[in-house]
Amino acid sequence: MKVSYNWLKQYVDLEGITPEELAEKLTRSGVEVESVESRNKGVSQVVIGHVVEREKHPDADKLNVCQVDVGQTERLQIVCGAANVAAGQKVVVSVVGAELPGGLKIKKAKLRGVESQGMICSAKELGINDKLLPKSQQEGIMVLPDETEVGQDALVYLGLDDYILELGLTPNRSDCLSMLGVAYEVGAILNREVRLPEVSVSEQGDSIEGKVQVEIEAPEHCTQYSARLISGVQLGVSPLWMQSRLMAAGIRPINNVVDITNYVMLEQGQPLHAFDYDQVQDGKVIVRLAGDGEKLVTLDESERSLDQDMLLIADPIKPIGIAGVMGGANSEVSEQTTTILLESAHFAGISIRRTAKKLGLRSEASLRFEKEVDPEAVLRALDRAAQLMVEVAGGTVAKGIAASVVKEPVRQHVQLRLSRVNDLLGTTLQEEEVDSILGRLQFGYSKDEETFNVEIPTRRQDITREVDLIEEVARLHGYDHIPTSLPVGPTTQGGLTGYQQFQRDIRNLLTGAGLFEVSTYSFTNEQIMYDFAPLYQETKGIPLAMPMSEERSHLRVNLLPHLLETAAYNRNRQNLDLAVFEIGRVFISEEEQLTVLPQEKLGLAGLLTGSWSGEHWSTTVAPVDFYVAKGVVELLLLNMGISQVSYKAAEAIRGMHPGRTAELWIQGECVGYLGQVHPQLQKKYDVEETYVFQLDLEKLYSYVEKMSQYKALPKYPASTRDLSIVVDQPVSAAALQQVIEEQAGELLERVELFDVYTGDKIGAGKKSMAFSLVYRNPEATLTDAEVNEAHDRVVKGLAELYQAELRA
Repeated sequence: MKVSYNWLKQYVDLEGITPEELAEKLTRSGVEVESVESRNKGVSQVVIGHVVEREKHPDADKLNVCQVDVGQTERLQIVCGAANVAAGQKVVVSVVGAELPGGLKIKKAKLRGVESQGMICSAKELGINDKLLPKSQQEGIMVLPDETEVGQDALVYLGLDDYILELGLTPNRSDCLSMLGVAYEVGAILNREVRLPEVSVSEQGDSIEGKVQVEIEAPEHCTQYSARLISGVQLGVSPLWMQSRLMAAGIRPINNVVDITNYVMLEQGQPLHAFDYDQVQDGKVIVRLAGDGEKLVTLDESERSLDQDMLLIADPIKPIGIAGVMGGANSEVSEQTTTILLESAHFAGISIRRTAKKLGLRSEASLRFEKEVDPEAVLRALDRAAQLMVEVAGGTVAKGIAASVVKEPVRQHVQLRLSRVNDLLGTTLQEEEVDSILGRLQFGYSKDEETFNVEIPTRRQDITREVDLIEEVARLHGYDHIPTSLPVGPTTQGGLTGYQQFQRDIRNLLTGAGLFEVSTYSFTNEQIMYDFAPLYQETKGIPLAMPMSEERSHLRVNLLPHLLETAAYNRNRQNLDLAVFEIGRVFISEEEQLTVLPQEKLGLAGLLTGSWSGEHWSTTVAPVDFYVAKGVVELLLLNMGISQVSYKAAEAIRGMHPGRTAELWIQGECVGYLGQVHPQLQKKYDVEETYVFQLDLEKLYSYVEKMSQYKALPKYPASTRDLSIVVDQPVSAAALQQVIEEQAGELLERVELFDVYTGDKIGAGKKSMAFSLVYRNPEATLTDAEVNEAHDRVVKGLAELYQAELRA
C-alpha cells in the first residue's frame, strides 16, 4: 500500500511530524514502512506559465519561439521544440536557475540565434512516471487546465512536494489498505483526531425503483450488493488533484468515472465498479456462480474460461463481470456512456482469492476483497462515489439505492481484563491508560470493574479475541516502554524424544560406518513405485492433485527406487563406488480415492554398490557383497542394543535376487530385508551389482534397549571348542546357531560360523559347517566336566532337530 503524505494530511493533523518520523512511529507500532520516497526527483524553481504567443523559429522548422507569462513583470521568451505547444496553453515552466532531475540546470541560451530564457517542460522532464499519465499527456509538453493560476509553484500544484510511504502490510491488517484505515492508525499513534470526508449525496434524479433490480443467487459468496444509478454523466479527464493522488498510489488515471471508483477504493478501502447501464439487460443485476466452461472477455481484452466455483455479476442473458476481480468488456464505460450503474458489494474473501488464483488475474480490487473489506463501508463508499460523480462528472443521482442484503454487518464484542493485560505484557498499566488507548483506537466500550467490554469496529476484522486487544494495547503503549523481565513459571528443559534420539543415533552410526545420507523426493511415479516390495501391506498409489511433473505424480510407498535412481545418477558421472542411506517417510493407503489421510511410516533404506574399500598399496580392492550389506545392518543393530535377530532366506521378495536375499526377524516379527537387487532391475536402472537393505524404524525402536548395558571385563579364562557337523544342504546356519545357543545355556559366550564345505567327500545333498563355541563362567573357572556337559547337549540337540552328524 502506497500512502501519500499530503493526502493523509487531509484526514489527520501531521503538524510537526516529518514523513520520516511518521514512518518510524508506524513501524514501531507494528505497521512496517518499507520505504519513504519523495515525489520530487530533484526539481526546483518551476512555475505555472501562460503561452501568450507562439511563432515559428526563423531558422528552424521544428522549433517555436514562445512568449510566456509566468506572473512576473516581463514575459519570458522561450524556444520550444514540442510539437503540441500552442498559444493560450497553461504549461509548466522551468525558469533560469531551475534544476531538473539528473542534475540539469536551466540557463539562458541561444538556439539557432534566438535567445531562450527557460524551458517548457514535459511530464517526463519533471520526473513524473509518464506511464501513469493519461495517454494525452505522454507525448510533448504537459498541458494544464485553462483555470490553472499563472505564477504559482508548479511543484505544489502537481503534487510533487509530496512523499510516498510504502507499507509492508501483514495479511491481518487489511484495514490499512485504505487512506482512512491508515488515518485511523496514525490518529491512534499520535493521539490526534481523524477527520472523515463529509459524504452527502444530492439525489436529483428520478427514483431508481423499477430501473435497477438486484438479486443474489449465491448468498454464501456475497452477503450484500448495492447499486446506484447516475445519469447525465459527462466522460472526460479527472481533475488534476485526483490524477495526482491516483498516480501517487501507482494507479494510472483513465477517465473521470473510472478514476472516481479507484479514488474511493483507495480512500475508503471498498472496491467499486461502474457499469454502462445501457449495456445491462433490463437493468437487472444477478450475483451468481458461473456455469462450467462459461466465457467472458474482461476489461483487459482477454477471454476467460470460468468454472462453477467462480462468482459472477450477470444480467438476465450474459455475465458482465467477474465479481471482485475485473469487469467485463461488454459493459465497459466508454465515450458513449451517459448513464452509470455503480456497484458496491461485500464478497467472501475466500471466493475471490480462489477465483483470482485460478485465473491468474490479480487486481487492486481482488487484493482487498481477498483480505476481507469492511462490510460497513459498502454503502458509505457507494455514496462517496456518487457524490464525486456529481461534482466531477456532472451526473445526476437517482433517488434511492437498489440493494440485496443476505447478512447484516455484525460488530464483535470482546472482553478485556486489566489483570490479563498486565500478566501478559509484564506491565503495571492502570485503567486510565487502557481507557486512553481504547479511545485513541476509537473503539466503543463499557466498564465493569476492571473488565472492559469492547465493541470492535467492522473495519478491524483482525480483532476477535482478548489477546488481539492486548496486542493493540501493547502497540500503542509502545513496545519500547514494556519493561524487560524474566519468564515466570515452571520451565522444562528442551531435548529430543527417545524416537528422535534413536534416529539421530542411526545417522551417526551409518555415517561413521562410511555411508552418506541422501534425501530424495517424497513424490514418485507409477513406473517405479512398485519395483520393490514395501515393508508394509500392499498399498495403493496415492496420486497428487497438482503434480509438479509426470515424474513426481504420486506419493512414494517405498524408499528403494529413489536410491537406485541415485546410484544410476552417480554411475553416469563416473562415481562407481557408492554407499548411501536415507531415513524418510512412505505413505500407506488402501484407497484409490482418499477419504481419510494416508498413514505415514518412517523407514530406513540403504544401498551399496561398487567397491567397499578403495585402492591402496596396503590392501586389496574388496567389492561389495551380501555380507558387507549384512555387516552394516548387524553393526547398526548391535550398537542400538537390538538382540535376538535372526535371518531367514527369502526367495519371493519383489525386486530382490531370489538366492541372495534375507529377511530380518526379531521375536517372530519381520522388521525388514536385505540382499542383492534383482539382475533385471539392475539392468532397468543401468547399475552394476547392487545390494540394498530396508528396515521398519518404528518396529526396530520397539526392540531397542532403553538403558545402556555394561559388562565387567572377564576375570576367568574361557574354553573354546570347535564343532564340525554334516547336515542337509537346505538347513541354514542361522537355524543351527539358534539350537546351539539354546542348548549350551548361560555358559556359552559366543558362537561363530567359520567354515562351510560342500563336495564329493561329504556326499550329495549334504554340507559341512564348522562353528567355534566360546564357553565362560563369569563367576568361577570352568571345569572340563561343565564344558563337556554343555557341549554334549549341543551335539544331541543338533542331531535330534536336524539329524546333524559329527564330521570325522
